[in-house]
Amino acid sequence: MPRFLFTILLILCAGSLKAQRNTILIIADDLSPDYFGFYENSVDTVDVPNIRSLLAKGVRFTNFSSNPVCSSTRTTILTGRYSFRTGVGGIVGGIGGSNQIDTAEISIPKLLKKFNPNIAKADIGKWHLKQAMPAINLMSPQALGYDWFEGPFIGQLPSFTNWTKYTNGVASNVKTYAPTENVNNAVNWLKTQNQNKPFFLWLAFNAPHEPLHLPPAGLHTYTSLTGTTADINAQPKQYFKAMIQAMDHEIGRLFDSLQMMNKWDSTDIIFIGDNGNTSRTAQIADLTKAKGTVYEYGIHVPLIIAGPAVVSQGRVSKALVNTADLFATIVENFGYKNWQTQIPANKPVDSKSLQPILKNTTDSIRPWAFSEIFKLTTDSADGKGMRNRNYKLIKFDYGAQEFYDLVNDPLESKNLLNGTLSSTELYNYNYLCSEMTKLIGGNSICKSSLGIKQSIAKNGVKVYPNPANHIVYFDFNTIDEGICTIELIDNLGRIVYQKSQALDANIMRLNVADYTSGLYYAKINLNGTTTVLKIVID
Repeated sequence: MPRFLFTILLILCAGSLKAQRNTILIIADDLSPDYFGFYENSVDTVDVPNIRSLLAKGVRFTNFSSNPVCSSTRTTILTGRYSFRTGVGGIVGGIGGSNQIDTAEISIPKLLKKFNPNIAKADIGKWHLKQAMPAINLMSPQALGYDWFEGPFIGQLPSFTNWTKYTNGVASNVKTYAPTENVNNAVNWLKTQNQNKPFFLWLAFNAPHEPLHLPPAGLHTYTSLTGTTADINAQPKQYFKAMIQAMDHEIGRLFDSLQMMNKWDSTDIIFIGDNGNTSRTAQIADLTKAKGTVYEYGIHVPLIIAGPAVVSQGRVSKALVNTADLFATIVENFGYKNWQTQIPANKPVDSKSLQPILKNTTDSIRPWAFSEIFKLTTDSADGKGMRNRNYKLIKFDYGAQEFYDLVNDPLESKNLLNGTLSSTELYNYNYLCSEMTKLIGGNSICKSSLGIKQSIAKNGVKVYPNPANHIVYFDFNTIDEGICTIELIDNLGRIVYQKSQALDANIMRLNVADYTSGLYYAKINLNGTTTVLKIVID
């Protein structure tokens, strides 16, 4: 080969290596942000120096929403699609049951393979999207696009030091501590896969999911714990913290290995929890609102994205983000900008890329975040939740609805639908129920009657019935003379009715039978005094 061609090839190879981009998604199992002192409103603090180290080179997201259980959350990430589209709404093989993932789904590794067959793709750790039987299921990670799978299929290990691992379909018994084994497998894969290949690694720990236990010495600092069943039952949160710390220790070994392999500076790290803490380890008074529910504590989880993709590192973002949004974010991280062309019209993807936030060009990619849970054997927790920056609507599958002011009531203790909504609250309710209806389809979920009681103004003017569907009566009590002007204003601020007349009785009537259902405001001017009353038309 001529010397100048060899030189050009070296330059091209060097440029390719320099431009190489890698992504590692790290999933912690059953982990809310409230054990992390760097999160707002954290209740406790675990020493997690390796996870904390991501803050300086990344973006920490404060409004990241998952689904409330493992399998459905993981499916939203892998496919970018909400659970009502994939059918994976609960825990595969768990309480209540769930459909398993369809291997025909378009997935992150499938798209990466189509974009660049040279990208290495591995899933190491917890799978939990298919049952281990029949045996064909053991190859479902490969059917969904991965080159390599190594980890447990089930959601909860019987023991962190005695468990079954599957390596590309082949079972083996493992007695190495599970997070340690996961990192050992990840590092070995990184070393053995072609050194010049960009890579995507999905690293899913079973920790700190139960069973609660005492991790091996040297992985944590909780040396006073005995590890006995009695001690675990007496102080479960201390063991939970020790498990988090042990996981962080092993994450640190992964980070050290990346640096030794000269892959650290070219690798983006995404760290998340897959759902909130269980009632046993929850840091809230109302334990009915923990893991398994669409209340905030069941779905509000940590998200940190760190690495070369982040511009102006060390930021905090309040953007509303769903786990489904990681799908587009990861695919675009490898440069695949027009991946949407590969999505069939009958398989819509809900994912919104976080790249604009990572590039610091915006701090919002969506106006709302959506979560849901549904099981093969239904129960009262099944439902859907949607929030915007300030408010949240929950629609349970059995019909009930709840509505919360997340700014003033972040623990969702006061259901606003039990009282009279202010105009701001009603506007946000109507917005969220309208958006949820458009998303899931079917008949409107908006309630035309929200318990808004008969309004009585300070000057004694009142309106009834309210809600109304035919005649609205304006009662001026003993006032029976003067000029009265009534304007009826819809929720968009448009005047839809206006009339002035001399008041010759203390009752005026308005026929609303032909008006569109919804919230209206009656602006009444009587003898120079203006009163505004809310009217709901069914």
